[in-house]
Amino acid sequence: MAEEITFEDFLKVDIRIGTVIEVNDFPKARKPAYQLLIDFGALGIKKSSAQITDLYTKEDLLHRQIHAIVNFKPRQIANFMSECLVLGIHNNDGHVVLLKASDTIKNGEQVR
Repeated sequence: MAEEITFEDFLKVDIRIGTVIEVNDFPKARKPAYQLLIDFGALGIKKSSAQITDLYTKEDLLHRQIHAIVNFKPRQIANFMSECLVLGIHNNDGHVVLLKASDTIKNGEQVR
């Protein structure tokens, strides 16, 4: 288990729902990854690099809703600036499985 945090610490993490609107290969990444453009509604469109190529094709991801932390400082990955962190869980094979809401949610809604 990770270090214990307070509720105030949790409130600092801004997790939002967004829809993937563009998916591109990312050949300059050290590990296989995609470059994603994600629509977060009123928050706008953010870019993310995601190492999810093992279980997801570009077609699988396009128009898919995802969960992401949107208040990280941007991070340079090769020649790409990643602006949010797409959330998933490592399965038993070590592949990332994306989180999925049971219903369609308005882009930009905050997870609480």
